[in-house]
Amino acid sequence: MIGLKIAVDAMGGDNAPQAVVAGVERARDEFKDTEFLLFGVEDEIRKFLKDETRITITHTDEMIVMNDEPVRAIRRKKNASMVLAAKAVKDDEADAVFSCGNTGALLAAGLLIVGRIKGISRPGLLSTLPMFGESAGAFNLLDSGANAENKPEHLHQYAVLGKYYAQKVRQVENPRIGLLNNGTEPHKGSKVTQEAYKLLQEDPAINFVGNIESSAILNDVADVVVADGFTGNAVLKAIEGTASSVMHLVKDALLNSGFKGKIGALLLKPSLMELKEKMNQSQYGGAVLLGVKAPVVKAHGSSDELTVYYTLKQIHTMIEGKMIPDFVDYFSQHNLSTKTDK
Repeated sequence: MIGLKIAVDAMGGDNAPQAVVAGVERARDEFKDTEFLLFGVEDEIRKFLKDETRITITHTDEMIVMNDEPVRAIRRKKNASMVLAAKAVKDDEADAVFSCGNTGALLAAGLLIVGRIKGISRPGLLSTLPMFGESAGAFNLLDSGANAENKPEHLHQYAVLGKYYAQKVRQVENPRIGLLNNGTEPHKGSKVTQEAYKLLQEDPAINFVGNIESSAILNDVADVVVADGFTGNAVLKAIEGTASSVMHLVKDALLNSGFKGKIGALLLKPSLMELKEKMNQSQYGGAVLLGVKAPVVKAHGSSDELTVYYTLKQIHTMIEGKMIPDFVDYFSQHNLSTKTDK
């Protein structure tokens, strides 16, 4: 029985539509209760589609490219694959929208087409990152780039959104919420982080563990780390860049150290592969715009079949866990907005 529908921008990303179609088919084969609505150039999609079971294609020649200005593209390219996918959610024809395309455009589509949940001042982008320690699990960073500036109340809302996501999607019973700052003491940071600290500390519904320094962010100190969008995005890019650089440095050091180095590389290969897999974000799915009326999820532009599959699996969990209704219920009962945001 089909119960869930996911709208997919089949033309978004460097490897579209081939990787998107392959990932969709893999997810379709696993989730028998889900139908996938693909938007894009029909002939191009059909080249790679092996089985049309529970897959519907809506043809359009128009698409949003990476160098398009996000808001302008959403407003002018009414028939773009991304826009039509978002509109399917708005019109209750789908439960979520997924794309590997232009990040800014997808965020704009989430805000302008799907729409904010009442009570949410400023939706934020949530990313999932690996952490190291005894649990060797992952943590969520929110906001990781949807907003350049935030108010203390926005950070409070992100803590609530992150809490529900960690509970519903990652099955963390009582998520530890940390506030990204330049010191662990309560008085550290800007006026925004100091005020946010007070709001989080005073909220009994949040398991607030205090300020988190960026040097400790990967060390299993919190399940959800809250930040303003500018700082969160900078930290995210720094982690991604460092992980990539370290892997290259280790590889070069081992392979360019003569015969002994090559022997060492051979012996360390299983451990290095394990580390590489640990740092591979694709297994955690895509970045989620939280605070809008349906899951809006963005995977990396270079996503392959496996990344698309993992992201669709992530979306399936969000829908099945009824995460959005929980958001709506909470924010209808709690006023966490500023007067200027209402």
